[in-house]
Amino acid sequence: MLNWTALTVFIILFAIVTVIGFIAARWRRGDLNVLHEWGLGGRRFGTIVTWFLLGGDLYTAYTFIAVPAAVFGIGAYGFFAVPYTIIAYPLVFMFMPRLWAVARKHGYVTASDFIRGRYGSGTLALVVALTGILATMPYIALQLVGIQVVLAAMGITGDWPLVIAFVILAAYTYFSGLRAPALIALVKDAIIWVTVIVAVIAVPMYISAHHGGSGSIVDGYKVMFASVPSAKLLLSPKLYTTFSTLALGSAMALFMYPHAVTGVLASNSGRVVKRNAAMLPAYSFMLGLIALLGFMALVVGVTPLKPYGAQFAVPGLFLKVFPSWFAGFGFAAIAIGALVPASIMSIAAANLFTRNIYKEYIRKNASDREESATAKLASLVVKFGALAFIVFLPVAQSITLQLLGGVWILQIFPALVFGLFTRWFHRWGLLLGWLAGMVTGTYMSYIQSSPTTPHFASATYSLHIFGQVIPGYAALYAFIVNVVVAVVFSLIFNTIKSTRGEDATQKADYVEEEVAVTVAN
Repeated sequence: MLNWTALTVFIILFAIVTVIGFIAARWRRGDLNVLHEWGLGGRRFGTIVTWFLLGGDLYTAYTFIAVPAAVFGIGAYGFFAVPYTIIAYPLVFMFMPRLWAVARKHGYVTASDFIRGRYGSGTLALVVALTGILATMPYIALQLVGIQVVLAAMGITGDWPLVIAFVILAAYTYFSGLRAPALIALVKDAIIWVTVIVAVIAVPMYISAHHGGSGSIVDGYKVMFASVPSAKLLLSPKLYTTFSTLALGSAMALFMYPHAVTGVLASNSGRVVKRNAAMLPAYSFMLGLIALLGFMALVVGVTPLKPYGAQFAVPGLFLKVFPSWFAGFGFAAIAIGALVPASIMSIAAANLFTRNIYKEYIRKNASDREESATAKLASLVVKFGALAFIVFLPVAQSITLQLLGGVWILQIFPALVFGLFTRWFHRWGLLLGWLAGMVTGTYMSYIQSSPTTPHFASATYSLHIFGQVIPGYAALYAFIVNVVVAVVFSLIFNTIKSTRGEDATQKADYVEEEVAVTVAN
Protein backbone atom coordinates (compact mmCIF):
# COMPACT_ATOMS: atom_id res chain seq x y z
CA MET A 1 0.00 0.00 0.00
CA LEU A 2 1.30 3.44 -0.90
CA ASN A 3 2.32 5.71 1.97
CA TRP A 4 1.02 8.90 0.41
CA THR A 5 2.22 11.26 3.14
CA ALA A 6 5.79 10.00 2.99
CA LEU A 7 5.67 9.91 -0.80
CA THR A 8 4.46 13.52 -1.02
CA VAL A 9 7.30 14.81 1.17
CA PHE A 10 9.74 12.68 -0.82
CA ILE A 11 8.55 14.06 -4.18
CA ILE A 12 8.67 17.68 -2.98
CA LEU A 13 12.28 17.39 -1.80
CA PHE A 14 13.25 15.47 -4.92
CA ALA A 15 11.72 18.22 -7.08
CA ILE A 16 13.64 20.92 -5.18
CA VAL A 17 16.89 19.07 -5.76
CA THR A 18 16.09 18.67 -9.47
CA VAL A 19 15.58 22.42 -9.85
CA ILE A 20 18.88 23.07 -8.04
CA GLY A 21 20.61 20.65 -10.41
CA PHE A 22 19.56 22.64 -13.46
CA ILE A 23 20.22 26.02 -11.84
CA ALA A 24 23.77 24.88 -11.08
CA ALA A 25 24.72 25.41 -14.75
CA ARG A 26 24.63 29.18 -14.03
CA TRP A 27 26.49 28.91 -10.71
CA ARG A 28 30.09 30.10 -10.97
CA ARG A 29 29.74 30.45 -14.68
CA GLY A 30 32.28 28.85 -16.95
CA ASP A 31 32.46 27.51 -20.47
CA LEU A 32 30.88 24.07 -20.10
CA ASN A 33 32.17 23.18 -23.55
CA VAL A 34 35.62 22.75 -21.97
CA LEU A 35 36.21 19.48 -20.15
CA HIS A 36 37.81 20.85 -16.99
CA GLU A 37 34.90 23.29 -16.58
CA TRP A 38 32.23 20.61 -17.08
CA GLY A 39 34.04 17.72 -15.38
CA LEU A 40 35.97 19.56 -12.63
CA GLY A 41 33.86 22.66 -12.03
CA GLY A 42 36.69 24.80 -13.37
CA ARG A 43 38.88 23.72 -10.42
CA ARG A 44 37.40 26.60 -8.46
CA PHE A 45 35.80 25.06 -5.38
CA GLY A 46 36.97 26.43 -2.05
CA THR A 47 37.09 24.83 1.40
CA ILE A 48 33.37 24.84 2.17
CA VAL A 49 32.13 23.64 -1.21
CA THR A 50 34.84 20.98 -1.39
CA TRP A 51 33.91 19.77 2.10
CA PHE A 52 30.31 19.24 1.05
CA LEU A 53 31.31 17.84 -2.34
CA LEU A 54 33.68 15.25 -0.88
CA GLY A 55 31.22 14.44 1.88
CA GLY A 56 28.45 13.92 -0.66
CA ASP A 57 30.89 12.01 -2.84
CA LEU A 58 32.18 9.54 -0.24
CA TYR A 59 29.23 9.12 2.14
CA THR A 60 26.63 7.72 -0.21
CA ALA A 61 23.12 6.35 0.00
CA TYR A 62 24.61 2.91 0.08
CA THR A 63 26.57 3.98 3.18
CA PHE A 64 23.29 5.03 4.80
CA ILE A 65 21.80 1.65 3.90
CA ALA A 66 24.73 -0.80 4.01
CA VAL A 67 26.53 0.17 7.23
CA PRO A 68 23.50 -0.20 9.51
CA ALA A 69 22.49 -3.29 7.52
CA ALA A 70 25.88 -4.86 8.33
CA VAL A 71 25.45 -4.09 12.02
CA PHE A 72 21.86 -5.35 11.83
CA GLY A 73 22.99 -8.61 10.23
CA ILE A 74 26.42 -9.42 11.68
CA GLY A 75 26.96 -7.20 14.70
CA ALA A 76 30.15 -5.37 15.68
CA TYR A 77 31.97 -6.53 12.55
CA GLY A 78 29.86 -4.03 10.59
CA PHE A 79 31.61 -1.14 12.34
CA PHE A 80 34.80 -1.57 10.27
CA ALA A 81 33.58 1.31 8.09
CA VAL A 82 34.08 3.80 10.94
CA PRO A 83 37.85 3.31 11.51
CA TYR A 84 38.54 3.00 7.80
CA THR A 85 37.16 6.46 7.09
CA ILE A 86 39.31 7.85 9.92
CA ILE A 87 42.45 6.13 8.59
CA ALA A 88 41.80 7.43 5.06
CA TYR A 89 42.17 11.15 5.78
CA PRO A 90 45.79 11.18 7.05
CA LEU A 91 46.66 9.31 3.84
CA VAL A 92 44.80 11.96 1.84
CA PHE A 93 46.68 14.70 3.69
CA MET A 94 50.00 13.14 2.64
CA PHE A 95 49.51 12.50 -1.06
CA MET A 96 46.45 14.26 -2.48
CA PRO A 97 47.87 17.83 -2.28
CA ARG A 98 50.78 16.58 -4.41
CA LEU A 99 48.38 15.15 -6.97
CA TRP A 100 46.41 18.41 -7.01
CA ALA A 101 49.58 20.45 -7.56
CA VAL A 102 50.94 18.40 -10.45
CA ALA A 103 47.48 18.09 -12.03
CA ARG A 104 47.00 21.86 -11.91
CA LYS A 105 50.45 22.47 -13.36
CA HIS A 106 49.92 20.13 -16.34
CA GLY A 107 46.17 20.39 -16.83
CA TYR A 108 45.51 16.79 -15.79
CA VAL A 109 41.82 15.93 -15.37
CA THR A 110 42.14 12.29 -14.26
CA ALA A 111 44.54 10.04 -12.35
CA SER A 112 45.33 8.34 -15.65
CA ASP A 113 46.45 11.68 -17.10
CA PHE A 114 49.03 11.84 -14.31
CA ILE A 115 50.10 8.22 -14.91
CA ARG A 116 50.54 8.97 -18.63
CA GLY A 117 52.67 12.01 -17.90
CA ARG A 118 54.70 10.51 -15.07
CA TYR A 119 55.67 7.22 -16.69
CA GLY A 120 55.30 8.02 -20.38
CA SER A 121 53.17 4.90 -20.71
CA GLY A 122 49.86 4.94 -22.55
CA THR A 123 49.34 1.27 -21.67
CA LEU A 124 49.69 1.82 -17.91
CA ALA A 125 47.41 4.86 -18.13
CA LEU A 126 44.86 2.80 -20.07
CA VAL A 127 44.69 -0.04 -17.52
CA VAL A 128 44.32 2.50 -14.70
CA ALA A 129 41.45 4.15 -16.59
CA LEU A 130 39.75 0.83 -17.34
CA THR A 131 40.13 -0.26 -13.72
CA GLY A 132 38.54 2.98 -12.56
CA ILE A 133 35.58 2.64 -14.92
CA LEU A 134 35.17 -1.05 -14.07
CA ALA A 135 35.10 -0.34 -10.34
CA THR A 136 32.79 2.66 -10.70
CA MET A 137 29.94 1.08 -12.67
CA PRO A 138 28.69 -1.29 -9.92
CA TYR A 139 29.28 1.47 -7.35
CA ILE A 140 26.78 3.66 -9.20
CA ALA A 141 24.41 0.70 -9.42
CA LEU A 142 24.46 0.32 -5.65
CA GLN A 143 23.32 3.91 -5.24
CA LEU A 144 20.23 2.76 -7.08
CA VAL A 145 19.77 -0.02 -4.54
CA GLY A 146 19.43 2.69 -1.90
CA ILE A 147 16.72 4.41 -3.93
CA GLN A 148 14.98 1.09 -4.59
CA VAL A 149 14.84 0.26 -0.90
CA VAL A 150 13.21 3.55 0.10
CA LEU A 151 10.76 3.37 -2.79
CA ALA A 152 9.79 -0.13 -1.66
CA ALA A 153 9.35 1.20 1.89
CA MET A 154 6.78 3.68 0.53
CA GLY A 155 4.97 0.93 -1.35
CA ILE A 156 6.36 1.66 -4.83
CA THR A 157 7.45 -1.37 -6.83
CA GLY A 158 8.79 -1.88 -10.33
CA ASP A 159 11.68 -0.25 -12.17
CA TRP A 160 9.86 2.71 -13.72
CA PRO A 161 10.36 5.14 -10.77
CA LEU A 162 14.06 4.33 -10.82
CA VAL A 163 14.22 5.02 -14.56
CA ILE A 164 12.48 8.38 -14.07
CA ALA A 165 14.89 9.34 -11.28
CA PHE A 166 17.90 8.50 -13.42
CA VAL A 167 16.57 10.32 -16.47
CA ILE A 168 16.33 13.44 -14.31
CA LEU A 169 19.81 12.81 -12.91
CA ALA A 170 21.21 12.31 -16.41
CA ALA A 171 19.61 15.53 -17.64
CA TYR A 172 20.94 17.92 -15.03
CA THR A 173 24.39 16.26 -14.98
CA TYR A 174 24.57 16.58 -18.78
CA PHE A 175 23.80 20.29 -18.69
CA SER A 176 25.51 21.35 -15.44
CA GLY A 177 28.42 18.95 -15.03
CA LEU A 178 30.15 18.78 -11.64
CA ARG A 179 28.50 22.01 -10.53
CA ALA A 180 25.18 20.15 -10.11
CA PRO A 181 26.27 17.58 -7.50
CA ALA A 182 28.43 20.22 -5.78
CA LEU A 183 25.45 22.51 -5.26
CA ILE A 184 23.03 19.69 -4.43
CA ALA A 185 25.53 18.33 -1.88
CA LEU A 186 24.86 21.39 0.29
CA VAL A 187 21.18 20.45 0.52
CA LYS A 188 21.86 16.73 0.75
CA ASP A 189 24.19 17.04 3.73
CA ALA A 190 21.82 19.34 5.59
CA ILE A 191 18.95 16.87 5.16
CA ILE A 192 21.08 13.87 6.17
CA TRP A 193 22.49 15.57 9.27
CA VAL A 194 18.98 16.53 10.40
CA THR A 195 17.74 12.98 9.78
CA VAL A 196 20.60 11.34 11.68
CA ILE A 197 20.48 13.71 14.66
CA VAL A 198 16.72 13.32 15.01
CA ALA A 199 17.01 9.54 14.66
CA VAL A 200 19.67 9.06 17.35
CA ILE A 201 17.57 11.13 19.76
CA ALA A 202 14.06 9.98 18.89
CA VAL A 203 14.67 6.25 18.41
CA PRO A 204 16.17 5.66 21.89
CA MET A 205 13.24 7.60 23.36
CA TYR A 206 10.85 5.33 21.42
CA ILE A 207 12.71 2.22 22.59
CA SER A 208 12.69 3.40 26.21
CA ALA A 209 8.95 4.07 26.02
CA HIS A 210 8.05 0.77 24.37
CA HIS A 211 10.71 -1.58 25.72
CA GLY A 212 11.63 0.03 29.05
CA GLY A 213 14.99 0.93 30.57
CA SER A 214 17.78 3.23 29.46
CA GLY A 215 20.01 0.25 28.64
CA SER A 216 17.40 -1.44 26.49
CA ILE A 217 19.24 -0.93 23.17
CA VAL A 218 22.24 -2.98 24.26
CA ASP A 219 20.13 -5.47 26.23
CA GLY A 220 17.68 -5.84 23.38
CA TYR A 221 20.51 -6.37 20.93
CA LYS A 222 21.92 -9.20 23.06
CA VAL A 223 18.53 -10.86 23.22
CA MET A 224 17.89 -10.58 19.49
CA PHE A 225 21.26 -12.15 18.67
CA ALA A 226 21.31 -14.83 21.37
CA SER A 227 20.45 -17.49 18.79
CA VAL A 228 22.79 -16.23 16.06
CA PRO A 229 26.37 -17.37 16.84
CA SER A 230 27.99 -15.34 14.06
CA ALA A 231 26.47 -12.01 15.13
CA LYS A 232 27.97 -10.48 18.27
CA LEU A 233 27.74 -7.23 20.17
CA LEU A 234 31.54 -7.37 20.59
CA LEU A 235 33.97 -8.36 17.86
CA SER A 236 35.12 -11.97 18.01
CA PRO A 237 38.93 -12.42 18.27
CA LYS A 238 38.69 -14.62 15.18
CA LEU A 239 37.63 -11.54 13.22
CA TYR A 240 40.39 -9.19 14.40
CA THR A 241 42.57 -9.60 11.32
CA THR A 242 39.60 -9.47 8.96
CA PHE A 243 38.29 -6.33 10.64
CA SER A 244 41.66 -4.57 10.65
CA THR A 245 42.62 -5.51 7.07
CA LEU A 246 39.18 -4.45 5.83
CA ALA A 247 39.61 -1.10 7.56
CA LEU A 248 43.15 -0.54 6.26
CA GLY A 249 42.53 -1.82 2.74
CA SER A 250 39.30 0.15 2.39
CA ALA A 251 41.04 3.31 3.62
CA MET A 252 43.79 2.90 1.02
CA ALA A 253 41.25 2.20 -1.73
CA LEU A 254 38.83 5.02 -0.92
CA PHE A 255 40.64 7.83 -2.73
CA MET A 256 41.70 5.60 -5.61
CA TYR A 257 38.13 5.71 -6.92
CA PRO A 258 37.77 8.15 -9.83
CA HIS A 259 34.97 10.10 -8.13
CA ALA A 260 37.18 10.81 -5.10
CA VAL A 261 40.01 12.01 -7.34
CA THR A 262 37.55 14.21 -9.23
CA GLY A 263 36.35 15.80 -5.97
CA VAL A 264 39.93 16.59 -4.98
CA LEU A 265 41.01 17.97 -8.36
CA ALA A 266 37.98 20.30 -8.38
CA SER A 267 39.47 22.18 -5.40
CA ASN A 268 41.04 25.55 -6.00
CA SER A 269 44.24 24.84 -4.05
CA GLY A 270 46.23 22.14 -2.31
CA ARG A 271 45.61 23.93 0.98
CA VAL A 272 41.88 23.34 0.49
CA VAL A 273 42.62 19.63 0.12
CA LYS A 274 44.61 19.63 3.37
CA ARG A 275 41.91 21.52 5.26
CA ASN A 276 39.31 19.03 4.12
CA ALA A 277 41.48 16.07 5.10
CA ALA A 278 41.53 17.60 8.59
CA MET A 279 37.79 18.34 8.73
CA LEU A 280 36.21 15.34 6.98
CA PRO A 281 36.51 13.04 10.04
CA ALA A 282 33.38 14.87 11.22
CA TYR A 283 31.56 12.66 8.74
CA SER A 284 33.08 9.62 10.46
CA PHE A 285 31.31 10.70 13.63
CA MET A 286 28.07 10.79 11.69
CA LEU A 287 28.88 7.39 10.22
CA GLY A 288 29.17 5.96 13.72
CA LEU A 289 25.72 7.32 14.53
CA ILE A 290 24.34 5.83 11.32
CA ALA A 291 25.83 2.43 12.24
CA LEU A 292 23.99 2.57 15.57
CA LEU A 293 20.72 2.63 13.65
CA GLY A 294 21.39 -1.03 12.86
CA PHE A 295 21.32 -1.81 16.60
CA MET A 296 18.14 0.18 16.99
CA ALA A 297 16.38 -1.52 14.09
CA LEU A 298 17.00 -4.88 15.75
CA VAL A 299 15.58 -3.77 19.07
CA VAL A 300 12.37 -2.32 17.63
CA GLY A 301 11.86 -5.53 15.65
CA VAL A 302 12.28 -4.46 12.02
CA THR A 303 11.50 -7.34 9.67
CA PRO A 304 13.81 -7.58 6.60
CA LEU A 305 12.05 -7.05 3.27
CA LYS A 306 12.76 -9.36 0.34
CA PRO A 307 14.86 -9.15 -1.78
CA TYR A 308 16.73 -6.47 0.17
CA GLY A 309 17.10 -8.37 3.44
CA ALA A 310 19.05 -6.47 6.09
CA GLN A 311 19.32 -3.44 3.80
CA PHE A 312 15.74 -2.67 4.78
CA ALA A 313 16.89 -2.03 8.37
CA VAL A 314 16.96 1.79 8.27
CA PRO A 315 13.84 2.32 6.10
CA GLY A 316 11.98 -0.20 8.28
CA LEU A 317 13.16 1.63 11.39
CA PHE A 318 11.92 4.97 10.05
CA LEU A 319 8.51 3.51 9.23
CA LYS A 320 8.18 1.96 12.66
CA VAL A 321 9.30 4.93 14.75
CA PHE A 322 8.59 8.16 12.86
CA PRO A 323 5.40 9.78 11.63
CA SER A 324 4.92 9.35 7.88
CA TRP A 325 5.96 12.89 7.00
CA PHE A 326 9.35 12.56 8.71
CA ALA A 327 9.85 9.08 7.30
CA GLY A 328 9.40 10.68 3.86
CA PHE A 329 11.99 13.31 4.83
CA GLY A 330 14.44 10.56 5.79
CA PHE A 331 13.73 8.60 2.62
CA ALA A 332 14.43 11.72 0.57
CA ALA A 333 17.75 12.11 2.42
CA ILE A 334 18.74 8.59 1.35
CA ALA A 335 17.61 9.07 -2.26
CA ILE A 336 19.35 12.44 -2.62
CA GLY A 337 22.35 10.83 -0.97
CA ALA A 338 22.32 8.46 -3.94
CA LEU A 339 22.01 11.11 -6.65
CA VAL A 340 25.01 13.21 -5.57
CA PRO A 341 27.65 10.45 -5.65
CA ALA A 342 26.04 8.82 -8.70
CA SER A 343 26.45 12.14 -10.54
CA ILE A 344 30.09 12.53 -9.54
CA MET A 345 30.86 8.88 -10.32
CA SER A 346 29.38 9.12 -13.80
CA ILE A 347 31.28 12.37 -14.48
CA ALA A 348 34.54 10.82 -13.24
CA ALA A 349 34.08 7.73 -15.40
CA ALA A 350 33.23 9.96 -18.38
CA ASN A 351 36.40 12.00 -17.81
CA LEU A 352 38.46 8.80 -17.83
CA PHE A 353 36.87 7.54 -21.01
CA THR A 354 37.23 10.87 -22.81
CA ARG A 355 40.79 11.73 -21.79
CA ASN A 356 42.40 8.32 -21.58
CA ILE A 357 40.57 6.22 -24.16
CA TYR A 358 38.80 8.45 -26.69
CA LYS A 359 41.44 11.16 -27.01
CA GLU A 360 44.38 8.79 -26.54
CA TYR A 361 43.33 6.08 -29.00
CA ILE A 362 40.40 7.28 -31.12
CA ARG A 363 40.63 11.06 -31.72
CA LYS A 364 44.06 12.36 -30.72
CA ASN A 365 43.29 15.80 -32.14
CA ALA A 366 39.86 16.20 -30.52
CA SER A 367 39.03 19.84 -29.79
CA ASP A 368 38.00 21.11 -26.36
CA ARG A 369 34.37 21.22 -27.48
CA GLU A 370 34.54 17.66 -28.83
CA GLU A 371 36.16 16.47 -25.59
CA SER A 372 33.37 18.01 -23.52
CA ALA A 373 30.62 16.69 -25.80
CA THR A 374 32.12 13.19 -25.67
CA ALA A 375 32.32 13.30 -21.87
CA LYS A 376 28.68 14.37 -21.62
CA LEU A 377 27.57 11.48 -23.81
CA ALA A 378 29.84 9.05 -21.96
CA SER A 379 28.30 10.10 -18.64
CA LEU A 380 24.86 9.20 -20.02
CA VAL A 381 26.10 5.79 -21.14
CA VAL A 382 27.67 5.13 -17.73
CA LYS A 383 24.48 6.07 -15.88
CA PHE A 384 22.23 3.88 -17.95
CA GLY A 385 24.78 1.09 -17.89
CA ALA A 386 24.59 1.21 -14.09
CA LEU A 387 20.80 1.26 -14.33
CA ALA A 388 20.98 -1.92 -16.42
CA PHE A 389 22.90 -3.59 -13.58
CA ILE A 390 19.92 -3.07 -11.30
CA VAL A 391 17.19 -3.85 -13.81
CA PHE A 392 18.71 -7.05 -15.19
CA LEU A 393 20.84 -8.39 -12.33
CA PRO A 394 19.68 -9.53 -8.87
CA VAL A 395 20.62 -7.19 -6.01
CA ALA A 396 23.03 -9.78 -4.59
CA GLN A 397 25.03 -9.85 -7.83
CA SER A 398 25.26 -6.05 -7.91
CA ILE A 399 26.66 -6.10 -4.37
CA THR A 400 29.13 -8.82 -5.40
CA LEU A 401 30.39 -6.65 -8.28
CA GLN A 402 30.88 -3.72 -5.93
CA LEU A 403 32.91 -5.90 -3.55
CA LEU A 404 35.11 -6.88 -6.47
CA GLY A 405 35.37 -3.20 -7.42
CA GLY A 406 37.04 -2.52 -4.07
CA VAL A 407 39.50 -5.34 -4.69
CA TRP A 408 40.33 -4.03 -8.16
CA ILE A 409 40.60 -0.31 -7.46
CA LEU A 410 43.26 -0.79 -4.77
CA GLN A 411 45.58 -2.26 -7.41
CA ILE A 412 46.19 1.18 -8.95
CA PHE A 413 47.60 2.47 -5.64
CA PRO A 414 51.28 1.70 -6.41
CA ALA A 415 51.25 3.44 -9.80
CA LEU A 416 49.40 6.49 -8.52
CA VAL A 417 50.57 7.08 -4.96
CA PHE A 418 54.13 5.79 -5.20
CA GLY A 419 54.49 7.80 -8.41
CA LEU A 420 53.71 11.00 -6.53
CA PHE A 421 56.87 10.54 -4.44
CA THR A 422 59.34 8.59 -6.57
CA ARG A 423 60.16 7.71 -10.16
CA TRP A 424 62.12 4.60 -9.14
CA PHE A 425 59.40 2.15 -10.19
CA HIS A 426 59.58 1.03 -13.81
CA ARG A 427 56.44 1.35 -15.89
CA TRP A 428 56.54 -2.32 -16.90
CA GLY A 429 57.13 -3.39 -13.33
CA LEU A 430 54.04 -1.43 -12.24
CA LEU A 431 52.02 -2.91 -15.11
CA LEU A 432 53.00 -6.46 -14.17
CA GLY A 433 52.30 -5.68 -10.50
CA TRP A 434 48.84 -4.40 -11.41
CA LEU A 435 48.15 -7.56 -13.41
CA ALA A 436 49.33 -9.80 -10.57
CA GLY A 437 47.18 -7.90 -8.07
CA MET A 438 44.09 -8.05 -10.27
CA VAL A 439 44.44 -11.79 -10.88
CA THR A 440 45.26 -12.58 -7.25
CA GLY A 441 42.44 -10.47 -5.80
CA THR A 442 39.87 -11.83 -8.23
CA TYR A 443 41.00 -15.41 -7.58
CA MET A 444 40.88 -14.95 -3.80
CA SER A 445 37.36 -13.54 -3.98
CA TYR A 446 36.29 -16.41 -6.20
CA ILE A 447 37.90 -19.33 -4.37
CA GLN A 448 36.75 -18.17 -0.92
CA SER A 449 33.09 -18.73 -1.84
CA SER A 450 31.61 -21.95 -0.52
CA PRO A 451 29.85 -24.47 -2.80
CA THR A 452 26.50 -23.33 -1.45
CA THR A 453 26.99 -19.61 -2.11
CA PRO A 454 27.47 -17.68 -5.36
CA HIS A 455 31.06 -17.25 -6.46
CA PHE A 456 32.60 -13.86 -5.64
CA ALA A 457 30.21 -13.61 -2.67
CA SER A 458 32.96 -12.44 -0.29
CA ALA A 459 35.81 -9.94 -0.39
CA THR A 460 37.69 -11.73 2.40
CA TYR A 461 40.18 -14.57 2.08
CA SER A 462 41.66 -17.03 4.58
CA LEU A 463 45.41 -16.95 3.97
CA HIS A 464 47.25 -20.15 4.94
CA ILE A 465 50.87 -19.36 5.80
CA PHE A 466 53.41 -21.09 8.05
CA GLY A 467 50.71 -23.33 9.47
CA GLN A 468 48.52 -20.35 10.40
CA VAL A 469 45.20 -19.28 8.96
CA ILE A 470 44.91 -15.49 8.68
CA PRO A 471 41.55 -14.28 7.36
CA GLY A 472 41.69 -10.84 5.81
CA TYR A 473 40.65 -8.48 3.04
CA ALA A 474 41.46 -9.99 -0.36
CA ALA A 475 42.20 -6.52 -1.77
CA LEU A 476 44.99 -5.95 0.74
CA TYR A 477 46.53 -9.37 0.16
CA ALA A 478 46.40 -8.76 -3.59
CA PHE A 479 47.96 -5.32 -3.05
CA ILE A 480 50.92 -6.93 -1.25
CA VAL A 481 51.41 -9.29 -4.21
CA ASN A 482 51.14 -6.27 -6.52
CA VAL A 483 53.88 -4.34 -4.69
CA VAL A 484 56.23 -7.33 -4.47
CA VAL A 485 55.92 -8.01 -8.20
CA ALA A 486 56.31 -4.31 -9.04
CA VAL A 487 59.48 -4.05 -6.91
CA VAL A 488 61.05 -7.24 -8.29
CA PHE A 489 60.41 -6.43 -11.93
CA SER A 490 61.36 -2.77 -11.50
CA LEU A 491 64.72 -3.99 -10.15
CA ILE A 492 65.10 -6.27 -13.16
CA PHE A 493 64.09 -3.67 -15.77
CA ASN A 494 66.17 -0.95 -14.12
CA THR A 495 69.20 -3.26 -13.98
CA ILE A 496 69.01 -4.13 -17.66
CA LYS A 497 68.35 -0.44 -18.40
CA SER A 498 65.05 -1.06 -20.18
CA THR A 499 63.45 2.08 -21.62
CA ARG A 500 61.69 3.85 -18.76
CA GLY A 501 59.49 6.25 -20.67
CA GLU A 502 59.70 10.03 -20.57
CA ASP A 503 58.66 11.77 -17.36
CA ALA A 504 56.77 14.95 -18.27
CA THR A 505 56.82 16.21 -14.67
CA GLN A 506 59.49 17.87 -12.55
CA LYS A 507 60.13 17.84 -8.81
CA ALA A 508 58.83 21.39 -8.39
CA ASP A 509 55.49 20.43 -9.99
CA TYR A 510 54.46 18.46 -6.88
CA VAL A 511 54.61 21.42 -4.53
CA GLU A 512 51.91 24.05 -4.66
CA GLU A 513 53.03 27.54 -5.53
CA GLU A 514 52.87 30.10 -2.74
CA VAL A 515 50.31 32.13 -4.64
CA ALA A 516 47.36 29.87 -5.43
CA VAL A 517 44.21 30.64 -7.32
CA THR A 518 41.62 31.72 -4.74
CA VAL A 519 37.91 31.81 -5.24
CA ALA A 520 35.46 32.74 -2.50
CA ASN A 521 33.39 29.89 -1.16
